[in-house]
Amino acid sequence: MDRNTVIYAEQLSKKFKDESALKGLDFSVQSGEIFGFLGPSGSGKTTTIKILTGQLAQTSGRAIVLGKPVEQMNERIYEQMGMVTDHSGIYEKMTVYSNLNLFANILGVKKERVDSLLQRVGLFEHKRKLAGKLSKGMTQRLVLARAILHQPKVLFLDEPTSGLDPSTAISVHELLIELKENGTAIFLTTHNMEEASTLCDHVALLNEGLIVEYGTPKALCLKYNQNKSYHILLKDERELTLPHSEETGRKINQWMADDQLVTIHSNEPTLEKVFLELTGRELH
Repeated sequence: MDRNTVIYAEQLSKKFKDESALKGLDFSVQSGEIFGFLGPSGSGKTTTIKILTGQLAQTSGRAIVLGKPVEQMNERIYEQMGMVTDHSGIYEKMTVYSNLNLFANILGVKKERVDSLLQRVGLFEHKRKLAGKLSKGMTQRLVLARAILHQPKVLFLDEPTSGLDPSTAISVHELLIELKENGTAIFLTTHNMEEASTLCDHVALLNEGLIVEYGTPKALCLKYNQNKSYHILLKDERELTLPHSEETGRKINQWMADDQLVTIHSNEPTLEKVFLELTGRELH
């Protein structure tokens, strides 16, 4: 484990009575990396986050965060962490601004940072609104702003753009990339495979407590490239779907030379399709 490793798990396992929720997970997350932890409900994502944040003890194996075994986490470690989960911890009877300002005072963060973050997550115009009156998407944005207020070294995100409109989701993506570029390690769970492909440097595909595949999104899609195909429209109005092969390549080149090709679209493998091929399950 080198000094840039922020999260390290070795043979991480968790049992609840006779049921194994996690079965010997091995992975690491580096400083300045967005790591996608992908799997359907019940696959072990939340259990893993709870162990990595010291909320739940593992049954066996090792987990180290910011150089500290999770069972020895202390206030200094927690001060360098940020977290976004379903349990927001937002004070509903306080305004949006007061919520962030309270945590800014606790964490010793300058007031300018509060206004800047409210702008970035699209809540500046709502800063006088009571937090309890916010929509689900707006609450999610407030939770994210609070989690990154102190520019943490490691950030745990559980479905961070769930319920957000597309433009706000893009703003959140830009913010996460900025955090990454400034050295924050980001541990991300999401059901949005397009989001994972766009944001993540590496992903682990989790199924029934096991990591069934690991790598960069691009490498995994290329590895399971056998099912790539092309949808082709010709000038004689024929529509064809052909498999990726040398023969198809020759046909396409000939149609192009004869000026017969109208459109061609490749049906590329996706993380969703990779997971389905590996497990027979969809990521929902």
